[in-house]
Amino acid sequence: MAKYQFQVEVEPQFLPDQSQPEQEQYGFAYTITVHNTGDTAAQLISRHWVITDARGHVEEVKGLGVVGQQPLLQPGEAFQYTSACRLRTPSGTMHGTYFCVAEDGERFDADIPMFVLDAHGEGAGTARVLH
Repeated sequence: MAKYQFQVEVEPQFLPDQSQPEQEQYGFAYTITVHNTGDTAAQLISRHWVITDARGHVEEVKGLGVVGQQPLLQPGEAFQYTSACRLRTPSGTMHGTYFCVAEDGERFDADIPMFVLDAHGEGAGTARVLH
């Protein structure tokens, strides 16, 4: 087992009630579960997202914590939250990293695997993680 390791799972969902296709606004929610699969307690300090729409427009989002929190996870613990984003196209992708600090002071990044946001067809409301 790795000493410093967070595993990240994502479940995206299209939000038709928060979308206005005629105005090129598509709302998506995503539920993230962060598992501490390492053997040392660590805290999620900040996030870095790369959001790309179907036209190739890239937006980067950086900030402290997630949904106003900086969870400290003991080995085996998980933290789950739901957030949202808007795209100008009916599909796109997201991926990124969490910057974390272990209780012994070691710093590490946890990868957030790329996932698809899709308002139509396969992937609308279901998880589709790209590897």
